[in-house]
Parts: sequence; C-alpha cells; structure tokens
Amino acid sequence: MMGWFLLILVILAAAFGVLGAVIKATAFVVLTIMLTLAVLITLGILAVRYGWWKANREVDRRLTAPRRDDRY
Repeated sequence: MMGWFLLILVILAAAFGVLGAVIKATAFVVLTIMLTLAVLITLGILAVRYGWWKANREVDRRLTAPRRDDRY
C-alpha cells in the first residue's frame, strides 16, 4: 500500500517537473538521518569506552598498594 502511494507521488512529481527537487530533498533528508545516526553511535561508543576506562582505573587504583606509607 505504501509503495503504491510513493509511486504515485513520484509520478506526480515527474509530471509537474519537480522530480529533481524531490530527489534532492529526499537525498538530503536521508543523508542527514544517516549522519545523525553515525554521530550518535560514535558518541555512544566513546561514552561506553570512557566509562569502562574510568571504572578500570578505579579498580586498579584500589587493588595496587600505596606507593608510600602515610601512617607515620
């Protein structure tokens, strides 16, 4: 059903001579969505890696012996 609707819209755009503009606008929207997803995925991966690094550093800090004895 949706495919037929899109086909009719494309035929109407071609009939009115604005098919080029419709294709450019569609490409712009699709590329914008893809770029947004790529940036969000990259930021998510970096956030997870930073959290993992921070937690790993905290564990290492707790497990290692102190460098000097501050009791005296």
